[in-house]
Formats: sequence, C-alpha cells, structure tokens
Amino acid sequence: MLVKSLVVVLCALAWTVAVQAAPAPEAPRKSTAKPPAKPKVQAKPKAAPTGYAAREDVRAYAAEIAKDTGLAQRDVERWLGAARFQPRIVELMDRPLLEPPKWFSYSTSFLAPARVDAGVKFWRDNARALVRAEEIYGVPPEIVVAIVGVETFYGRYTGSHRVIDALATLAFDYPRRAPFFRGELKEYLLLARDQGFSPLEPKGSYAGAMGLPQFMPGSYRRFAVDFDGDGHADLWRDPTDVIGSVAHYLARHDWQRGQPVLAPAIVAGDAQGTALRRLDGGISERRPLAAWQGDGVDLREPALVLVDDPVGLLLLEESAEGRTSLWIAYPNFYVITRYNKSRLYASAVWALGERLRAQYVAGR
Repeated sequence: MLVKSLVVVLCALAWTVAVQAAPAPEAPRKSTAKPPAKPKVQAKPKAAPTGYAAREDVRAYAAEIAKDTGLAQRDVERWLGAARFQPRIVELMDRPLLEPPKWFSYSTSFLAPARVDAGVKFWRDNARALVRAEEIYGVPPEIVVAIVGVETFYGRYTGSHRVIDALATLAFDYPRRAPFFRGELKEYLLLARDQGFSPLEPKGSYAGAMGLPQFMPGSYRRFAVDFDGDGHADLWRDPTDVIGSVAHYLARHDWQRGQPVLAPAIVAGDAQGTALRRLDGGISERRPLAAWQGDGVDLREPALVLVDDPVGLLLLEESAEGRTSLWIAYPNFYVITRYNKSRLYASAVWALGERLRAQYVAGR
C-alpha cells in the first residue's frame, strides 16, 4: 500500500514538473488570407445573420423602388429580405493593389493556347452570328470573341455569387460606391421582371456582373439584344444573343467601323524622354497624330489607315528586364476601355483578337 501511494505521489510530481517546464503555447497567428484593415466606414455585421428585411434603410429603399417602378413593395421587401450580406465581397472590393500589374504578367493567361483554341472553336461554332454582327454593328468577329474570352473564358467562369447578395451587399454595406450599386440593384429587379426570372436565382461576379459577357444589370437592360429573334435576350445560355449584345454595346459606345485598335509606334531617339513624360500609368492623353509627329512619335507602318480623331500613346511592358513597346492607340482602343477602363484589359482584348483571327484564318 505504501509503495502504491509512493508511486502515485511520484507520478503527480513528474506531471507537475513537466507542465511547468513546457513552453507556453504561442498565440494564434493571424491568417495571411485576411484582408487589410477596413476603411473607417465598415460593413454592418448585423446583416449577416438576419438578412436585410429588418433594416430601416432597406425598407425605405424598397418603398422608393416600388414607387419608381411599379414593382410591388411587398415583393421588393421579400427579395431584399432573402439577400445575405457577404463580407468576402467587401474584402474583394477593398483589397489593396500593392503594385499595378505589368503587361508581360497580366497577359499570360489571356493569351494562353487553351484560351486561343477555345476562342477559335467559339468563332467556328458561331460564325454566322459573328458575320451578321459585323454587318450590322461594324465590330469585327475577333474583338467580340476576344471580349467573351477575356471575361469568362467562353462561359467557363461566370461567377459563383448570387447576384442579389452581391448587389445588396454593395448597395447597403459598401458606402463608397453605394449610389452606383443601388442603381444597379434597381436595374436588376427590373431585369428580373422583364425577363420573367426570380431575382434570387442567378449567379454572377462579386460585383453583380452576369452571363458570358459579364454585363452589369444596367448594361443588360440597355444593350442586350435578342439577336436570334426568339423573343428573349439571354446572355447566360445563348451565344447568338451574347455576340449581338457585345457588338451592340461597342457600337453604342462609338466603335468606328473598319478602323484599327492599336498600331506599332516608333519614337525618334532624341524624343524618347518627351514622349515618355506624357504617359500616365502607361497611357497618354489623346492628341492629333500631327502633334505626336511633331514630338518625334510616328507610326511604324505609315501605310496604316489614319483617322482624324486624336490618338494616344500606349506603353506595354514586355519583360521583367525592362523591355517595352510603344503603340498608337486609336479611338477603338478607348471604346474597349468603356467595357473595362484598364489599358491592360483593352490591350489583352486586342492581342487575343489578333491571335484568334490568325488561327481562325489559317484553319479555314
């Protein structure tokens, strides 16, 4: 009995010493996946568990929408009550851009062989609609196909967020751009009424863009066309409607039929500094070509079509070692930026379009 007691005491002492000797546990480390500090005006967490039904600002918005549109207020309140605040969407909108991307890294995925091959197939499958779109709107097939390719990889990636959640989150819990997204939420509810679908079902991007061409609701209502004549402009499943709608969008933003997008520029050696100082974020203001020529900037291929409208100077970073290229940006380049204002986006659309056209023609 004494031996047993002694063993128990010794075990207890050993356990105490081990606990005292063990290092204190480290404080849990913050996940690197978390966003940086939020801005002063933060998203309202109360929306997460309860939705938006109980919020006075949302109820007031529903009453305003009902008055402006003729939608039943009880329906608007029910739809918004079913929406859920998505904190990840606010994080995505607020994520910092530590350094603007360079062309050589930005363009890699958009010009990959798989995307080019998929684009050529999309072109072949929809050649008749693309020809008709060019006849009506003046936009060449390669530009239409390239936009669909850059936006969603021909429908592979159309977004995983419920559109009602994305728009409600940004309309009511993202003050910096709340007026814009409240307008888009209104357009979305009207679109659902016009198209006859439940606003609780469609999915899209975290900003509420939809379908193969990623139209925002306002753009969907203004620029989508029923290009196959079936009585319904469907940008989710109908490539013919997608093609007509993208071409219509560009035409309505002043696409110039038969005019180029970009052309290689050449700069005289003693004019390099002057030309580069005119660049802001890789692109200049627009000036008459004669003004550029006066500064030593000209077209590398003088036989290219000239336009009377002002043109810009575009710089693309071609390598990590600092190699660059300079381009004359025609008005049609700026039309593409109406789809997305990034110079890199517009350049990717043009570059992908050039590869698509070369491969499509070679395979005919």
